[in-house]
Amino acid sequence: MDIMGGDFAPEATVSGAILAKEDLNSNAELILIGDQNQIKNILKEKGYSQDYFEIIHANQTIQNGENPAKAFSQKPWSSIKQGYALLEEGRIDGFASAGNTGAMMVGAMYTIKPVAGIIRPVITASIPQFNGDFAILLDVGINPDCKPDVLYQYGVVGSIYAQHVYKKENPRVGLINIGEEEEKGNLVVRSAYEMMKGTKNFNFVGNVEGNEIFDSKADVLVCDGFVGNIILKEAEALYKLLRRKGIKDEYFERFNFENIGGTPLLGVNGNIIIGHGISNHIAIKNMIIHTQYVIEANLSEKIKEAFQ
Repeated sequence: MDIMGGDFAPEATVSGAILAKEDLNSNAELILIGDQNQIKNILKEKGYSQDYFEIIHANQTIQNGENPAKAFSQKPWSSIKQGYALLEEGRIDGFASAGNTGAMMVGAMYTIKPVAGIIRPVITASIPQFNGDFAILLDVGINPDCKPDVLYQYGVVGSIYAQHVYKKENPRVGLINIGEEEEKGNLVVRSAYEMMKGTKNFNFVGNVEGNEIFDSKADVLVCDGFVGNIILKEAEALYKLLRRKGIKDEYFERFNFENIGGTPLLGVNGNIIIGHGISNHIAIKNMIIHTQYVIEANLSEKIKEAFQ
């Protein structure tokens, strides 16, 4: 866990790690990467021994306003750089951070690198369905412009994620579009439809319109990062509006990003989980737990096998 990443680090990240350790499998080790003095002081304040976790000292932090590539190369003792070094060396099985998303992407491309055959790695979001389930939405921001073959690959990796982490058998993959008909949409989406139609690499169920995103029409929802980010932000806005109106509802409470905490970067040679910059201790805890699920599913290796 990157302890220095996030708007409320290191207080929220250490607190989240303490909560997570109580729920992790007994054979799981949680390593904290960050300024050891700050980490030890927070542990002491909360009544925990400094030996409660293994701590890897990293006295530099990549801030959100910094250039990701420049900061990653110029700050060798940053918590993000050190996390990737441990992952590359095989000393950890997964790395989670709520820090600079750009730096997390740069780190993945420079160190563990994309899986051979992957055109562009992708991040996802879990979208609550009205029937109580979740659907996987990808991409949600890192690739705003996508060619049809990239969208096709999203169908492959999204399906693997849904199958092995969310335990969905033969997950249904839908392409987000402005209509159900095959001929609808822009040139990119129509071309992607042609590629997906009849594929044996995943269970394609056709187009999904915007008003069907929450109705369990598909388990995996594919779109470019421009569209996906707008959908995700609108879902977050709806949740905030309801809270501001004083409305609490069991279904809409599932839109709270704290419940999942983080999302994997799919298509790279390692288990990377990226969290929201505004993560509090509950979100950090759930991000760490979700990292455990991704590691146990051996997700990165499953994707690598699919592209071999």
